[in-house]
Amino acid sequence: MHTLHSRRTFLLQTPVSLGMLALALRNPHLMAESATTIPPSALLEPATIGAQLEKSSQLHWKILQVGFHSMFDQKHIRGAIYAGPASQPDGLALLRRVASAFPQSTPILLYCGCCPWTHCPNIAPAWDQLQSMHFTAVKVLRIENNFGADWVANGYPVA
Repeated sequence: MHTLHSRRTFLLQTPVSLGMLALALRNPHLMAESATTIPPSALLEPATIGAQLEKSSQLHWKILQVGFHSMFDQKHIRGAIYAGPASQPDGLALLRRVASAFPQSTPILLYCGCCPWTHCPNIAPAWDQLQSMHFTAVKVLRIENNFGADWVANGYPVA
């Protein structure tokens, strides 16, 4: 009886497990990596970009905000383009559409700032997406706490 119960359990759970794996593979946010997986050489600090923006209204970067739309609507880096929450399939699709308008050599600066760096669900999927699209000049704004504390409160340019 125990063997029959075990086989039924296995047969009933296996499709669910395979289904969950397939779902996770189609939805990167279910397997999201931490922002800490981004190479240190790709990271820029808010003070660096803030100083550059204070000197010039135009940067050579295409700045893409890959967080939530409500955050972008409240305040965002001056000149930034909303590119969707990369932790969600629709957000990644928007990021792909936005980025596909640029040559692969375009300097791109990604940022989110929804939460502390080590918990951000959006940065690593956005980074991974642009890497898979063969962009060669992608950097990431390392926002330690959140956009309000690390950018707005420091008086860096916002729109």
